[in-house]
Amino acid sequence: MDAEKDKAKGPWPREGAAKQMEDRDLQSVIERAQGHDAEALGEIHHRYVGRVFGLCRYMLESRESAEDATSDVFLKLQRSIESYDGSIPFARWLLRVAGNQCIDALRRRQRGRQVIVEVEDATVLEAPSSRLSPLGVVIKTEEREQVRVAIAHLPVKYRVPLVMRYYSELSYDEIGQQLGLERNHVAALIFRAKLELRRKLAHRSK
Repeated sequence: MDAEKDKAKGPWPREGAAKQMEDRDLQSVIERAQGHDAEALGEIHHRYVGRVFGLCRYMLESRESAEDATSDVFLKLQRSIESYDGSIPFARWLLRVAGNQCIDALRRRQRGRQVIVEVEDATVLEAPSSRLSPLGVVIKTEEREQVRVAIAHLPVKYRVPLVMRYYSELSYDEIGQQLGLERNHVAALIFRAKLELRRKLAHRSK
C-alpha cells in the first residue's frame, strides 16, 4: 500500500523539478537575449509569438494589423528586453509590451485622437473584485472565434481595456497606468464592455 502511495506521489516532484528547469532555462534565454544574442531572441519569438499575436488579434480589427503589430513587438524587443528586470513573469511583461504596441497602433489610426475616453459618472461604480466574474469565465470557456468576433465589434474604448484585463490579465491599476486613466474610469469601461459583450453573445446564441 505504501509503495502504491509513493508511486502515486511520484510524478509531482518530477513535474515540479521540470518546471524549475524550464524557469531556469527561460532565465538563461532572457539573459542571453539581453546581451543581443540573436539565437536567444529567436527562441523567445518561437515561444511567445502565438500569445502575442493572439493579444494583437483581439485588440486590432484585422488579421493584417495584428500581424504587423506582432512583428513590430518582436523588432522592438531587441531593445526593450534590456529593461526587463524579472519583477514580474516574462510572459506578462511581454504581453504588456504588446498591449502598448496595439494601443499606439490604434491611436495612430485615430490620427492622434484619444482612443480611450473617460466615462461619465464613473465614480459611482464600486471597485470590482479581483476574482473573475461569470462573464470572465465565459470569455475563457466559450468558443474562441465566437468570442473574438464579438469582442472585435466592441467600440475601441471598451475593447482595449477588456482585452488587457482578461487576456493580458493586468490589474485595473496596471491598465490605468498604460491608458492614462484613473482606476474608477478603467472599472467603468470594463463594466460597460462586459455588459455589451454579454448582449452580443446572447444575440449570437439565438
